[in-house]
Amino acid sequence: MCVQILTRKFLAHSSHQEQEQTLSLRSTIKTNHSHHNQGFAMEAHSIDAVSSQTHSKLYDDDGHVKRTGTVWTTSSHIITAVVGSGVLSLAWAMAQMGWVVGPAVMIFFSVVTLYTSALLADCYRSGDPVSGKRNYTFMDAVQTILGGHYDTFCAVVQYSNLYGTAVGYTIAASISMMAIKRSNCFHSTGGKDKCLVSSNPFMISFGIIEIVFSQIPDFHKTWWLSIIAAIMSFAYSIIGLALGIAKVAETGTFKGSLTGIRIGAVSEANKVWGVLQGLGDIAFAYSYSQILIEIQDTIKSPPSEAKTMKKAAKISIGVTTTFYMLCGFMGYAAFGDDAPGNLLTGFGFYDPYWLVDIANAAIVIHLVGAYQVYAQPLFAFVEKWASKRWPKVDREYKVPIPGFASYNLSPFRLVWRTGFVIITTIVAMLLPFFNDILGLLGALGFWPLSVFFPVEMSIKQKKIPKWSQRWIAMQILSFVCLVVSVAAAIGSVASIVVDLRKYKPFHVDY
Repeated sequence: MCVQILTRKFLAHSSHQEQEQTLSLRSTIKTNHSHHNQGFAMEAHSIDAVSSQTHSKLYDDDGHVKRTGTVWTTSSHIITAVVGSGVLSLAWAMAQMGWVVGPAVMIFFSVVTLYTSALLADCYRSGDPVSGKRNYTFMDAVQTILGGHYDTFCAVVQYSNLYGTAVGYTIAASISMMAIKRSNCFHSTGGKDKCLVSSNPFMISFGIIEIVFSQIPDFHKTWWLSIIAAIMSFAYSIIGLALGIAKVAETGTFKGSLTGIRIGAVSEANKVWGVLQGLGDIAFAYSYSQILIEIQDTIKSPPSEAKTMKKAAKISIGVTTTFYMLCGFMGYAAFGDDAPGNLLTGFGFYDPYWLVDIANAAIVIHLVGAYQVYAQPLFAFVEKWASKRWPKVDREYKVPIPGFASYNLSPFRLVWRTGFVIITTIVAMLLPFFNDILGLLGALGFWPLSVFFPVEMSIKQKKIPKWSQRWIAMQILSFVCLVVSVAAAIGSVASIVVDLRKYKPFHVDY
């Protein structure tokens, strides 16, 4: 453009002006050439900026692929983990404690879980809550903040609890599948056949399903399974609640008593064991702290991961506590002191039996997802350890799947996870005691994972002075929960010992 303007002036002006314009033209061309070179430099700088911006859109500050979790996906993970098979045992737990102690215990565990979840959420990052170093797992947080022998203790407790939960969910799923089979048999024969069903084929079937889903590479890719599982948990909880309300309406009375099962109907010792085991069952029903950090590692930021997790915890625990109370209360009101260990099995022979079948099917689908929510952190731990020891063990091979993206097959992952599910299934077939196992898992995991570690990490991270009011209050809370956990463990072990006296391995009929 500058050249064209100067050329027009060159044709219109005198020769003296021609000389001046010629000099001006040379100067302008030189200046433009300099600007052109600067443009190249600016363009290169701009490309770097775009590249950096693109990188920040695809990856987080730690170099991992951008996390996409929200309040709602986080809530679905928590609900999937919390509203598990434990909800089915709450009516039985209420029957052990009665209308006074039962609700009080539920409220106690919900408040403690909400408080310690908030403490644990702040442990996801060390140092600055927004930009500090991330702790990807519960054990990473313990190792970074507490260190020493704490991480070994944490690993033993956390991963045995995760494994035990997988065993418990295998038992629970088989019970629901057997309930469907027996209910249909009972109605087809008009009640003339006892319809005894073995649990083994159903545990094996559930194991085969889990072998397939266990090939999902990591926790981040289970979000869709968690959402389906969360929907299923609401489905069977609502059905159980509706059936309880219908049974109460049918009889016209609220069954149960203020103190639960009276002494005389059971011995004093069995009453004590029942109350203690009920504590464990309710503790198990609220147990999810051992995977909270892993769930938090799926959350995008901003806002900070801790803020999102605390909001999701409030929503999830509020929803689950409401469901727990409704299902536990109505189940106890419907059956009174005769409330079954698994609420839906108590409705198994009542019409509409097809609705109970739907609820039991929803439980099975939910437990397929819940199994993965608890197993994935254990899978990740073992695979991380194996890759450090044998660097080539995590090698993957692309397997084309028609109509879908290719699947990255890891031979080690296939073999190890399949072996894990097989062993879990065998252990479940050896110990098919639903309530006893849930109570023991809840007792062993509640204090260390839900209370002790969150409290100790919070004290260390926030530098709470020893013997200050807050420090004393937190230690009292930890001690009370320890006493509750020990008592619940004793009750569950006592019940397991009683059940083992009349038990034959691999031979359980329902």
